[in-house]
This record gives sequence, C-alpha cells and structure tokens, in this order.
Amino acid sequence: MSRQLGGLHVLTDARGGPSALDAVAAAVAAGAPVVQVRAKDCTDRVLYEFAGQVREICAPAGATCLVNDRVDVALAVGADGTHLGATDLPVAAVRRVAGPGHLIGGTARDPERARLLVAEGADYLGVGPAWPTTTKTGLPDALGPAGIRAVAEAVAVPVVAIGGVTAGRIAELVAAGAAGVAVVGAVSAAADPGAATTELLRALAAARARPGSRGAAP
Repeated sequence: MSRQLGGLHVLTDARGGPSALDAVAAAVAAGAPVVQVRAKDCTDRVLYEFAGQVREICAPAGATCLVNDRVDVALAVGADGTHLGATDLPVAAVRRVAGPGHLIGGTARDPERARLLVAEGADYLGVGPAWPTTTKTGLPDALGPAGIRAVAEAVAVPVVAIGGVTAGRIAELVAAGAAGVAVVGAVSAAADPGAATTELLRALAAARARPGSRGAAP
C-alpha cells in the first residue's frame, strides 16, 4: 500500500464523470503523489464507482488514493485511506473500523484541535483555508501562512495546506511548515491538468530545496 502523505494532494469531485477521470489520469501521470476523491451531491453508487476507478489509476503509479468523508466507500474500493472533515466520524472511531493500516487524515484550524486529532490516531492533517477560495462556500476566515505555521509547529504528523493554493504561494506554505498542499480547481479544472500538476510539483520541489525549509517530505 502506498504511504505518501506529503507533497501535492489533488482533489477531484465524483460528479465530474469521464472528464474528472481524465484529469486524475493526467495528474497521476505527471507525478501527483496523492489523489483525494470527494463526494458532492452524488449518490453512493456514483461515488463508489468513481472512487474505484480513481484507485485503479493510482495503484499502478504508486499514488495514494484517499476518499474524503466516507470510510465505508474507502474500504469498499480498497483505497489507501480516508480524509475526515470536522463534522465526519471521529478519527478514533474510523481507526476502530478501518484498522491500523488505513491512512486517516483529520481537519484542523488550530493547535489544540490538531493535537487532539493526532492523539486519536490521525496520520496527517488538512489545514485551511490558507487563503480565501471560491471552491467551497461557508468556509471560515483564511488562516494565512501564520495559521498554517501554528498548526505545523504543534504536531509531528504532516500538515497539508488547502484553500487558495497556487504555484506562486507554495513557497510561503512550505516555509511555514506545510509538508504538502491540496488543490481542487487548480488541477481538476485546468485546461491541461498534467501541465498544472507539473507546475505545482516544481514549485514544491523548489520550495523544499531552499535553505532552512521546514516542509521536507515525510
């Protein structure tokens, strides 16, 4: 099973159909280490079938396949793990269901919550929004690099920053301690998802190569 958690997380919506799968294939071919499958207003069957197809794309390339929110679907398709939002099942409960080999991500905005999630068994944390974003409505205020740093300094697991991430902003996030970044439209909605992935990966590599970088891959 793949165990990659740092680097680039490409989020894709199960509603996207064949074009979404094409974007996943292009991103993985370009070297994206992690793909997260989201369920937004689609049926369980659609999510299950889409997640299974994403896993089939990820597996030969050694890319990690995660399913957001739904541990049942993640286990059903043999995904590597589940990413849990603030209103999903507790990390400890998912760990009991999924077992020790299943990767579990938690969502945190402050050091206290971050430490609690890690104590419950989270393998990594998604933290954001780093900057304002239009991808998802109803989000809290943006944390900025300082907010990402506060969480990263509080825990030993990889922190993945999400929200308004662009190639030009990655250096700030890595300097703040992020082990990776998560993007939605920057890849999935790009005219050339492969080229967009390459640009983001190059920005990550350049940021990590800077002296004193705290965002080295785990």
